[in-house]
Amino acid sequence: MYLGIDVGTSAVKALLIDENSVTLSEADVPLRVSSPKPFWSEQNPEDWWDATTRAIDELHRQNPSAIAATRAIGLSGQMHGATLLGDDDKPLRPAILWNDGRAMRECAELDATLPDLGARAGVATMSGMTAPKLIWLQKHEPDVFAKIKTILLPKDYIRFCLSGDKVTEMSDAAGTLWLDEQSRSWNESAIAACGLTPDQLPGLVEGSDITGTLHANLAARWGMADGVIIAGGGGDAATGGIGVGAVAHGDGFISLGTSSQIFVASDKYRPKPEELLHSFAHAIPNHWFQMAVLLNGASCLKWAADLLGESDITDLLNRVEAQHKAPSDILFLPYLNGERTPHNNPYARGVFFGLGSDTNREAMVQAVLEGVGFALSDAKSRLNAAGTYCDLPGVIGGGARSRYWIQMIADILGKPLARYEGATKGPAFGAARLARLALTNEPVTDVCVKPVIEEVVEPDMSRRDAYQPRFAKFQRIYAALSDEFTPN
Repeated sequence: MYLGIDVGTSAVKALLIDENSVTLSEADVPLRVSSPKPFWSEQNPEDWWDATTRAIDELHRQNPSAIAATRAIGLSGQMHGATLLGDDDKPLRPAILWNDGRAMRECAELDATLPDLGARAGVATMSGMTAPKLIWLQKHEPDVFAKIKTILLPKDYIRFCLSGDKVTEMSDAAGTLWLDEQSRSWNESAIAACGLTPDQLPGLVEGSDITGTLHANLAARWGMADGVIIAGGGGDAATGGIGVGAVAHGDGFISLGTSSQIFVASDKYRPKPEELLHSFAHAIPNHWFQMAVLLNGASCLKWAADLLGESDITDLLNRVEAQHKAPSDILFLPYLNGERTPHNNPYARGVFFGLGSDTNREAMVQAVLEGVGFALSDAKSRLNAAGTYCDLPGVIGGGARSRYWIQMIADILGKPLARYEGATKGPAFGAARLARLALTNEPVTDVCVKPVIEEVVEPDMSRRDAYQPRFAKFQRIYAALSDEFTPN
């Protein structure tokens, strides 16, 4: 058996699969995000560990014989989070997350120091990345900065708790700005530009490498044998790709999770920082990917449902579909947490445009769904400008549960999309696959197979034509408001 653990933003998910990649048990434990100041986003690393142990405890309760047969553990997690440990290996402060926008000024400073950083790091300097957060800490929390012994990414903090090893792997390291993507090694000039030394960063491995073994006391807690190995794992984007078999050049998917991405695997390193794309090392050796990253996805739907007092999202979507009017009379900019591709603006915020006294909640929610679709269309144009295409992307993540939303996105993009079996398994499933690769050394193509396609959702081109002028207006509204999003 193989255990996958994904340290997400909204929950820790643990998932157990067998030798045939059949899911035997899964558990989710929710997490909360703290925003103590505007544009800040933080979590307590100890909350990740508590949620992880509770999730595995639940797997043990559900299926004790299967968890006892676990032979390898793979890890996935939200990327970019600055998890800072002191001399006692305890967190010095809450981790600063991927959607934190406090370090925008520090991005400009880093670019001035290292003008070629984007070409080596695979992405333009953005405030959500790990490196500028450390420059911010050096200026604003110097006492904390001076005590830093080790910097870990979220999933790697869980690795440390599981095994005592301070290690990361290429796909997660890629999101720090400290990795030289081509050579798959730490970029010492970028580390030094942040006032750090390489010995404050973890060792580097590939996602399918073995990094250590589970502590004996934890193995005993869950009834596992001694010597359970832990694999390198991957950042959540890469493990999502492993989970849906997006490893060969041109394979790709759209993720509708808390954030959203368009991911396309690549056979070589193809940096395009000028297009605000992420060109990162994949979680398996000698593979890379390009990705358009949006900071907002299915989280916009949950935000709208909570705001409107709707507890049953399935019922809400059914009502929206029943009243569907394409396109909506309302436009929604979905930038609740800022935006990366194509704007690189952590200060951008959500906007409803066109509300009237006759607007009902269903119309507002349709506009939210369309707004995410328009943002994906914006991002797709940057991939295409870089010469990157994917013939039939699948849709994964929590938003993939809605066939209605997938049809809407297909209509907006004018592109067929695949609905997969098990599309909501996500990064935890990919992490479990990496655990298997680490243990067995099987060929990647034998393990990272594509899911069964339940349906190909073809676009309605008449709706595509109707959406185009609305999409153009969506872009004009952002352009008109972009200066207004900047803090005074």
